[in-house]
Amino acid sequence: MIKREACVETLEESIAAFENGANRLELCSRLDLDGLTPNMELIKQVAKAVPIPLRIMIRSRGGDFVFSEREKKEMEAQIEVLKSANLETVEGVVIGFLNEDKSVDVAKTRHLAKAAFPLKVVFHKAIDVTPDIFAAFAELADIQEVSAVLTSGGFPTAEEGSAVLNKLANQYGNRFEVVSAGKITPLNVDALHEKIGGEWYHGRRIVATKKIKS
Repeated sequence: MIKREACVETLEESIAAFENGANRLELCSRLDLDGLTPNMELIKQVAKAVPIPLRIMIRSRGGDFVFSEREKKEMEAQIEVLKSANLETVEGVVIGFLNEDKSVDVAKTRHLAKAAFPLKVVFHKAIDVTPDIFAAFAELADIQEVSAVLTSGGFPTAEEGSAVLNKLANQYGNRFEVVSAGKITPLNVDALHEKIGGEWYHGRRIVATKKIKS
């Protein structure tokens, strides 16, 4: 069965995505900056209103994914606040750290992943700019707390990266969720599933985010 994870940034979008069939939500702010940490008030509102699992973006600023020690500590503090809220439907966080050469910053990723425990940890689409996506996956596989990777296979869209996504799903599908992303909509998700063969598909428009008219 295809499972759909909707990327949302408001309470209204969250409710509408659930009503339109999303199986899970990734909640962010500032999607115009590729997603930042949402404020706790919004997280609490969505957790109260929507019964499906939530994964929360943890990212302190826009731009690249090379974060300083200060920024790492800021994001660690955001995770601690999230954990202390003890919201039943919040099941995980979404993070991504790279080195200057765009390889995975294993040390920072490992540190934040351990800090997030027992929440699940997703490495986000920062992986798509790494120089060798298979090497990046191998590094993440060694970080026990990482349970999912969000990726378009190193390409701008899931369609273009479908062959790589299929290989990643076959190679790593038993280790963690390989969540396919990149311009996935209700119109192409079935065809992409035929090519990729994964379980989870993610997108801003994976389901409608406007409320159903009664």
